[in-house]
Amino acid sequence: MKNRRQNQKGFSLIELLVVVSIILIIAAIAIPNLLQARVAANESSSVGSLRTINTAMITYIDNYPTVGFAPTLANLGGANCAAPDQNGACLIDNLLASGSKSGYTFSSTGIGSDTNIAYVAVGLPVAANGNRSYCTTEDGVIHYDPTGANIPDHDSCIALTQLQ
Repeated sequence: MKNRRQNQKGFSLIELLVVVSIILIIAAIAIPNLLQARVAANESSSVGSLRTINTAMITYIDNYPTVGFAPTLANLGGANCAAPDQNGACLIDNLLASGSKSGYTFSSTGIGSDTNIAYVAVGLPVAANGNRSYCTTEDGVIHYDPTGANIPDHDSCIALTQLQ
C-alpha cells in the first residue's frame, strides 16, 4: 500500500486550491474592465445610430418634401424596400427602426403641424448598458445628458451639452 501511494501521480488538494484562487483573482480584476468596455461600446454605438438617423432624416425630407422630416423611426425603416414610400423609406435598418439597438432604446418625433419642420431623436440606455443619454435635432449636432435621464423634447435636447 505504501509503494502505491508514492507512485500515484496527480495534483494535491492544496495545489488545486492555489490554481483556483489565482484564476478567481484574475477574474476579479478583469470583469470590471470588461463591463466598462461594454458600456463604452454601447455608448459609441448609440452615437453612431443617431448619426445614421440624422443622415436618414435629411434624405427623407429631400424625397418627401410635403411630409417634411419623418414622423417616427418606423417611417425611416421599412419591410418592403422594393417600393419605398413615406411610410417605409428603407433608409435605416429594421433593428434601429424598431427602436432598440446595442443596449439603447431610440425614438424620433417629427415636429410641425402640416409639414414636419423639425425633429428630435433620442437614445436612452437600458439598465446598466450605458451611462449617458443622447439626442439630436435637425441641426445634426449630438447632445448628451451625463446622468442618462430621459430627454423629453426638442428644446431640452438643444439645452444639453454638445458632444465634441
